[in-house]
Amino acid sequence: MSMVLMGNEVSKKIMESVKMRASTLADKGTMPKICLLRVGEKPDDIRYENSVQKNFDKLGIQVQKIQLPTEVTQEELLKVIFELNKDTSVHGVLMFRPLPKTIDEDAIRNALSIQKDIDGMSDGSLTGILLNKTQGYAPCTAEACIALLDYYKIDVTGKKVTVVGRSNVIGKPVALMLLNRNATVTVCHSKSENLSKICSQADILICATGRAKMIGEDFVNPEQTVLDVGISVLEDGRVCGDVDFDQAAQLVEKITPVPRGIGSITTAILATHLIDAAEKAHG
Repeated sequence: MSMVLMGNEVSKKIMESVKMRASTLADKGTMPKICLLRVGEKPDDIRYENSVQKNFDKLGIQVQKIQLPTEVTQEELLKVIFELNKDTSVHGVLMFRPLPKTIDEDAIRNALSIQKDIDGMSDGSLTGILLNKTQGYAPCTAEACIALLDYYKIDVTGKKVTVVGRSNVIGKPVALMLLNRNATVTVCHSKSENLSKICSQADILICATGRAKMIGEDFVNPEQTVLDVGISVLEDGRVCGDVDFDQAAQLVEKITPVPRGIGSITTAILATHLIDAAEKAHG
């Protein structure tokens, strides 16, 4: 049976550090504050919004919520973002995506100040990862993968890492972050040939496709570490990842579960980015 890499242990350690840093800021007269910007009433967005509120309340971080109707115009949304850019009491903004199809998402995400883009959605933030420069912030879920590897002391230097998925939210940024740490990275996607063979040759396999249980026993090897970033809801209501956990956990060396894996670290990374932004804003 594999060693199960629990994300809640990683999250707990990160949150302890965030709480201390938030307290230090408060002692200096600065209350760290995040704005949650949501368009529409998608249940998944509301659930995550409530989760962020609950966790940040415990950390001493103020939460402002802005909820706009699905019919909001691009001009109206841009006006809200420009006001948030100017608001010195707000240190970071989390905007729920995807946005309605009537809105140009590229224009919206790049309107947000890079200093407040704590979920790494703007071109400026992503360029920072590409160039390995400390500008902006990485997407939280991508950085959560790195945080888990660090916590469990899994060195990626010289290791063969295969990332399945090429989104700007997870696949591409985590591949670049690993490359910056001297891993040998292969990025696969829906058009990749011999996918199972490529995956089975990796030392570390990171799955981020959102396709339930697509990674089975043919994709893994006994010395492998598997990070499952995907999340899907089955017909019976159970939550699962990209990896068939029951199969893979009998074969690989280390594996993250779904739930209680990478996803449980994401909010902690968001909190870290928010505190970092607040510290930079107030010296």
